[in-house]
Amino acid sequence: MNNYQPWEKYHGRIVSSRGGWKIGSGVQNCGYDMMNDLVGKTSYMQVVVLNATGRLPSKAIADWIEAIHICLSWPDPRIWCNRIGALAGSSRTSGVAANCLGVLAAESSSYGIKPLISGVEFIEHAYAQINKGITVENFITEEIKKHGGKPYLMGYARPIAKGDERISAMEVVTEKLGFPIGEHLSLAYKIEAILNTEFDESMNINGYVSAFLADQGFSAVEVYRMFSAVVLSGVTACYADTADRLEGSFAPLKTTDVVYKGTPLRSI
Repeated sequence: MNNYQPWEKYHGRIVSSRGGWKIGSGVQNCGYDMMNDLVGKTSYMQVVVLNATGRLPSKAIADWIEAIHICLSWPDPRIWCNRIGALAGSSRTSGVAANCLGVLAAESSSYGIKPLISGVEFIEHAYAQINKGITVENFITEEIKKHGGKPYLMGYARPIAKGDERISAMEVVTEKLGFPIGEHLSLAYKIEAILNTEFDESMNINGYVSAFLADQGFSAVEVYRMFSAVVLSGVTACYADTADRLEGSFAPLKTTDVVYKGTPLRSI
């Protein structure tokens, strides 16, 4: 007996639960005929979500997700993933390589894409605890104890700046698209109110996005997959900016910019 039995059904064949190209008849995607059911009838973001989750979302949800993608990708070369794009343009790397590297740089547990996983998991955990009868105040107290008394709750507070201008922008989008405040988002606001009173801290965009999407029935893994290229447009902008300028002109260094603090030069 070998150890490969679980893989036997895949041996010698390519299997997909999403779909594929049937030569001469069309392309299938999660039960949809792409050319007849999707092209010209759905938005690109609807298909992105379909590919990530296996479910075709409403146009309103896809529009909301598109709006938050705009909020989460700025054309600022100081941002870590955008800096890679800018450096790539300045060094005349290809645009595809620049974008791939910039997106990969957003695969961080502190910033970028992965915190969305933690954000959804946190608000779902909080919601489950509150439904068991724990008060919001006691829940926050217990969570803060885990961090030595610091209000380091996922989806709250923000380095450098206080508050988050992206939330107010997305609140307008949420209302315009007709979405009510769901149970997860309502809880997120209650947590924010307590943290604001006790620690002068507020919700950040991660907390808002995570709670909203949890209300729409998306899992943490699904959110991660939908947002895997969320920084792409900002990286592209920074790449194009420096690619159109003098080669090597992004953050150039002179030898005098380097301060040597090692062993002094020896005399012969």
